[in-house]
Amino acid sequence: MKDFSGRVAVVTGGASGIGLGMCRAFARRGMKLVIADLDESALAAALEEFSTAGVAAIGQSCDVSQLDAVQALADRTMEEFGAVHVLCNNAGVGIPTSARKMKLADWKWIIDVDLWGPIYGLHVFLPLIEAQGEGHVNATSSMAGLISSQMMGAYNVAKHGVVALMAATERELRAKKSPVTASVLCPGPINTNISRHSVEYRPGQAKPKADGPTSGKLASSIQAALEEGMPPDEVGELVAESIAGDKFWILTHPRWAKGVQKQLDALVEDQTLTRA
Repeated sequence: MKDFSGRVAVVTGGASGIGLGMCRAFARRGMKLVIADLDESALAAALEEFSTAGVAAIGQSCDVSQLDAVQALADRTMEEFGAVHVLCNNAGVGIPTSARKMKLADWKWIIDVDLWGPIYGLHVFLPLIEAQGEGHVNATSSMAGLISSQMMGAYNVAKHGVVALMAATERELRAKKSPVTASVLCPGPINTNISRHSVEYRPGQAKPKADGPTSGKLASSIQAALEEGMPPDEVGELVAESIAGDKFWILTHPRWAKGVQKQLDALVEDQTLTRA
C-alpha cells in the first residue's frame, strides 16, 4: 500500500504507546483514524490531540478479546468513514509469570487479548478490506514471538501465535494474488506503559508480586528496560514506512534477530534449544 492520504486506519490499543505512535505516523500521512482502547482518559486525550491538529479521528472503547466488541468497532468505522484501509491489531497485555505455575485465568486472559484479539480483528476487518480491493493488515507480536524467554509463558505462546497467524495470512493473500498485504511487528523494548496497564486490567487486579518474588523482580526489570526503550513515535514511523515498502517483518531491534539465528543453528546442529 503506497497511498495513505485520505485512507482510513483502525488501530487497537491506539490511545497510548506503540498504538498512539502508529496513529501519529498515519495522521502525518493524511489518514483518517479510528482509535480503539479501553483507557477512556487516554482515548479522550488522543482524540483531543488529533482534533487540535485537524485530523479526522474517532474513538471507541473496545475489548479486543470480545468478538462482538470488535464487530462493533468495524460497524462504527464503516458508519463514520465508509471504508477501512489499514488495520493494526496492536492491543496487548502481559504479566511476568512462570509457565509452570501460572493461573489458568491469567493464561486465558493473556491469550484472549493477545491472540484472539488479532484473530477477531482479521475475521471481522479483512473481508471489508479485501472488498475494497486495496489495503493492509498488521498485528503487533514481539521478539517474544520469535524467541521464548523464561517467566513469560502465556505471553510467549500468544505472540508466537500472532507471528504464525500473520505469516499464514500473508502467504494466503499472495497465493490468491490479493492486492491486500500483511505484516507483523516484532518490537524489542519500547518506552510504553504496557506492564503497568496490564496490572491495572488483569482480572482481579492482582499484582505480579502475588505470583512470587521472582515475578515481582522480573516485572520491575522489564519496566525499567521499557523506560529506556525506543520511543513509540519512532515505532509508528517504522510501521508506516514498512507498510509503504511492502515489508512483512517489522523489527525495531533487528540485531536481536541474531538470537533467532542461534536458536535455528542449535535446531539443525544438535537439536538443543540453544547452543552454549
